[in-house]
Amino acid sequence: MPSIDALADRLCSYLTTDQVNLVRRAYYYAEQAHDGQRRRSGEPYVTHPLAVASILADMHMDHQSLMAAMLHDVIEDTGIPKDALSAQFGETVAELVDGVSKLTQMDFQTKAEAQAENFQKMAMAMARDIRVILVKLADRLHNMRTLEVLAGEKRRRIAKETLEIYAPIANRLGMHNVFAEFEDLGFKAMHPMRAERIRQAVRKARGNRREIVGKIQESLTNCLAQEELVGEVTGREKHLYSIYQKMRGKRRAFNEIMDVYAFRITVDKVDTCYRVLGAVHSLYKPFPGRFKDYIAIPKANGYQSLHTTLFGMHGVPIEIQIRTREMEEMAKHGIAAHWLYKSNEEESPRGSHARARQWVKGILELQQRAGNSLEFIENVKIDLFPDEVYVFTPKGRIMELPKGSTAVDFAYAVHTDVGNSCIACRINRRLAPLSEQLQSGATVEIVTAPGARPNPAWLNFVVTGKARTHIRHSLKQQRRSESVSLGERLLNKALAGFDSHLDKIAAERLAAVLAEYQQDSLDDLLEDIGLGNRMAYVVARRLLAEGGSEQMPSHDGPLAIRGTEGLVISYAKCCTPIPGDPIVGHLSAGKGMVIHLDGCHNISEFRHNPDKCIPLSWAKDVSGEFNVELRVELEHQRGLIALLATAVASADGNIEKISMDERDGRISVVQLVVSVHDRVHLARVIKRLRTIKEVTRITRLRA
Repeated sequence: MPSIDALADRLCSYLTTDQVNLVRRAYYYAEQAHDGQRRRSGEPYVTHPLAVASILADMHMDHQSLMAAMLHDVIEDTGIPKDALSAQFGETVAELVDGVSKLTQMDFQTKAEAQAENFQKMAMAMARDIRVILVKLADRLHNMRTLEVLAGEKRRRIAKETLEIYAPIANRLGMHNVFAEFEDLGFKAMHPMRAERIRQAVRKARGNRREIVGKIQESLTNCLAQEELVGEVTGREKHLYSIYQKMRGKRRAFNEIMDVYAFRITVDKVDTCYRVLGAVHSLYKPFPGRFKDYIAIPKANGYQSLHTTLFGMHGVPIEIQIRTREMEEMAKHGIAAHWLYKSNEEESPRGSHARARQWVKGILELQQRAGNSLEFIENVKIDLFPDEVYVFTPKGRIMELPKGSTAVDFAYAVHTDVGNSCIACRINRRLAPLSEQLQSGATVEIVTAPGARPNPAWLNFVVTGKARTHIRHSLKQQRRSESVSLGERLLNKALAGFDSHLDKIAAERLAAVLAEYQQDSLDDLLEDIGLGNRMAYVVARRLLAEGGSEQMPSHDGPLAIRGTEGLVISYAKCCTPIPGDPIVGHLSAGKGMVIHLDGCHNISEFRHNPDKCIPLSWAKDVSGEFNVELRVELEHQRGLIALLATAVASADGNIEKISMDERDGRISVVQLVVSVHDRVHLARVIKRLRTIKEVTRITRLRA
């Protein structure tokens, strides 16, 4: 086990004596706080924070991160408050420790909810200081290294959480070493026998491959020497979990994956990277289409390198990565390498650090918009995609998006307002569907319109957490405003039956009713009425403090429907009412109002119940398109579908759906769902259909 003296000796290589002494002081404080506590393995508890600090020291993290690592379990496990840490070690260290500490004082319904809440709290702390996640990752890494002492079920649960959340976060922050170790340790805990079989196979293959690896390495080294280029050539091995995933995902045998030989060439500067690329391409033939330049266009996590695949000796494939030493450190430690390279004076974040900050800022935005912690963590998981596509804005700016992203994801990545008002898109200057998946290199232009709103159907194809969160948030806001508006109309209609109006209700009486219904504001009460959770008539009676049980007078007339009420009003699919039809509204809890035909048998049981049904009429200025179902019987002949479509189109109608069955060899029955404006428009469509001489009968289908 590491000792504090051994750690202090290592820290002296890059920290000042005062900073090392502060880390020592944090260690002794933690040792005292955890006195008498032991880990499951039987070791003193303080060995864990010391090991976590040691992991961060390998990344050359600053002294405050190391102090937080020493103290990260003090608040949670010893009862020492945050204020005490703040007084001893300063506000910054106390904030870091608090960010890493779990939420232990709160009760949750499920384990998933508790984990989601913990992660949500950590995300907020990350937004204030990115080092929170680095301390947390080091803490999780040491716990994963010592996982075998736990019971099987708990071990698998922690390993699953690590593979699903912490490994992708390490990858997203560019910390490849931590990411690879998380995956291998998680794999070993989840599938011990599979991991062992692959480990033995790799060891055996390594022995068989030693000679050919040596020859390729020698030829690459000689090639660089011949071109007078300075670079270090090393063999590169895939980690166990990536081999397992490739075997499963691509259905390849182990030998096929191990047939690929991988090397890394590390050089001093960027210019040399491209010179080395030219040299190796002259030594071996490159695979067409397998070259990737991540130096010019870095990955979203800041990773930079040149990748190429070559036909080596005897046609064996060779994968080569070419990068500078600084890029190598960035690839291994990701954002943590920022502290390795930054000077003593504060500088503005750049490279992977700037990208990580941008990502964390996006996470905080998701957290603020998400409905609850489970929705938030679902969106974060979606956002932790390892694969990206790179697309261009019309002005040539590069945008990184997860694989499978659409124009709607792109629109929200540009700006929330662009996403919310998006109506169409052009991909490479051609009009394209919003649901089309984007390919790397495409130029995407978004067409917006003032007053446009997100479409609920977008949730079926967007892939980024930001797009999904903002669409849901916007739809919730839209639904709320529409519910409040409908609730106000329903309540005023109920009050009008008592010769009153909402404006005439005294403020004290309104406040008393809001308190009685446990609502914070009038809008909340109106929303409840609009969604059908409360009856307008009952609320009106409470506001007026009326007694008795007489029915509400109905001289005010039915409520007028304009067709523009939005999400809070829907039209029953059983009877498909259209403007001009006699209608009635059914108030359904949580759904708002569903409009049925007056004679629809689906509402016959509560047709005369004023709590469930409300008389409606169509407003004079009703607008929109309404679906109606027609059954057309006609003599069978070739091209009859085209005849029907032409007739409907000539009457300015639109066929939404069509189905056909043959009643006998001579008569066909076609069912059409036609989009019309009102009954007059429907009559015009039916008139046009009757002009087809083969049509024998037309019926409008209703419940």
